[in-house]
Amino acid sequence: MQTLLCAVRSFLFVLFMTVTVIPWALAVMVYSIFARGDKVYWMCAGWLTTAIWGAKIICGVRWRMHGTQNLPDTPVVLLPKHQSTWETFAFPGLMPHPLAYVFKRELLYIPFFGWAMSRMDMIHIDRSKRTEAWNRVAEQGRKFMAMGHWVIMFPEGTRIARGQKGNYKSGGTRLAIQTQRPVLPVAVTSARCWPRKSFILRPGEIDVSIGPAIPSTGREADELMREVEAWIETEMRRLDPEAYAGTATPARGA
Repeated sequence: MQTLLCAVRSFLFVLFMTVTVIPWALAVMVYSIFARGDKVYWMCAGWLTTAIWGAKIICGVRWRMHGTQNLPDTPVVLLPKHQSTWETFAFPGLMPHPLAYVFKRELLYIPFFGWAMSRMDMIHIDRSKRTEAWNRVAEQGRKFMAMGHWVIMFPEGTRIARGQKGNYKSGGTRLAIQTQRPVLPVAVTSARCWPRKSFILRPGEIDVSIGPAIPSTGREADELMREVEAWIETEMRRLDPEAYAGTATPARGA
């Protein structure tokens, strides 16, 4: 019965997103003819916040924030754990500055959602062209951070199952070193409620934990990413011990 109820509520949530994204995206595309930059960003972020609100009201997906005192006023490279669609939708409404996501350009082809996203200051890349993709990340990342935006990159690259760890790639720390910006690690337990590759949402509470900003000056990209990885994976075990039962806790990097 509980599974059936979750399925019904999840269907209603998907329906809610579909019904709201179409007029919202059309409004964004019209509005973007006359305005660009932060105004369009916050208009798009409004729909994402509405979707997260819908997940809470319809499916019972709540959240709580830890470590908000670690949020800086200056630009950073945000490096979160990636378990779910939830954090990609939630972060624009949770973070105090506009976020420039680094994402594969295929997402721009999603009807309405992708079309609206194409009007925002984001960094879309062709993953098949690695050198060209990195050059774009470095160029656009520097540009957006100079505007006061934060660049967000998921170091594991894709959504990872609850209790698992992906391969942490050093692109985010490499960008931070090149732009002389700190990195900000974030642990997120979103797979508790919204598992990857699933449209079934479960009621519960997602923890979002903001770590201390880590300076990038004088660091090596791989070594800095190992510190980020150690902080995130240790924090994930603290926040969601049930998911990591029987797994070793990684040593904190220095």
